[in-house]
Amino acid sequence: MLTIGIEGQATARVTQDQTAMAMGSGDLPVLATPAVAALMEGVAKDSVLPYLAEGQGTVGTVLSLRHTSPTPVGMQVYVRSRLTHIDGRRLVFEVEARDEAGPIATAEHERFIIDNQRFMQKCAAKGEVSHG
Repeated sequence: MLTIGIEGQATARVTQDQTAMAMGSGDLPVLATPAVAALMEGVAKDSVLPYLAEGQGTVGTVLSLRHTSPTPVGMQVYVRSRLTHIDGRRLVFEVEARDEAGPIATAEHERFIIDNQRFMQKCAAKGEVSHG
């Protein structure tokens, strides 16, 4: 059962393909903000997955992210999420990321619980419209 306070965590070593240069979000070889966003969303998603019914998942809808410190390639990043609000299918998380030198980012992240099959059917129908 989903409850306020569910936490998630993950660790990742920064690779070249996660840099701002590689992702096109900047010109420097440091951890890109889009890579931080993906790590944060992934930790939040994974934290609640065991509490969902079979066939359910979550999709990210809002990410308010402050990326405040650079992280070089090769450094370890630690991400932790905490579920802070449940409103029906809407879930809100506080997420923080640190590297070996200290805090690098904070975020508030919103996800919605979905039925995976129905969601993909809606997506497929949208594709038929764009190609029809």
